[in-house]
Amino acid sequence: MIRFRPSHVMLMLGLAAPLCSNAADFCIKTNGGFGNGGSSFIGKNFVLPSAGLCSPWSGFTKTASTVIAISAGTACRSTDGKSLELTISSTDPSFLGSGVIGSDHIKFCPGGATTCPYGGGTGTGTFSNGAAKQQTCTTALLTLPAIHD
Repeated sequence: MIRFRPSHVMLMLGLAAPLCSNAADFCIKTNGGFGNGGSSFIGKNFVLPSAGLCSPWSGFTKTASTVIAISAGTACRSTDGKSLELTISSTDPSFLGSGVIGSDHIKFCPGGATTCPYGGGTGTGTFSNGAAKQQTCTTALLTLPAIHD
């Protein structure tokens, strides 16, 4: 039988906790964001990639007044760590049509990099035409109703 001292258990938990603590909801607004004439992209439990790496993106996109599309994609950080590029695919049969996939490409600098190569950030595609930047994930923004367009 293997026995652990309480101090060893606490040490293991302390070492493992930082590995799990970086995942959080991450929100991006384009063209003013949801409720302001644009769209908001919500990445559930998204881990912002380190410089030169990519991370998976999954969550949903809110646009118009009631449209919510289910989304997935990839986010890659530049080697210098300043910029983030995402390609996100979204589906919503009642809004886009059955079998139709919306596609968006978003570029911006998270955390307010001082010399952002994209200026204020840009988004192009189905839901993201216009300026792009990180936004605060509010409770209202994170709400995913049971029934929606």
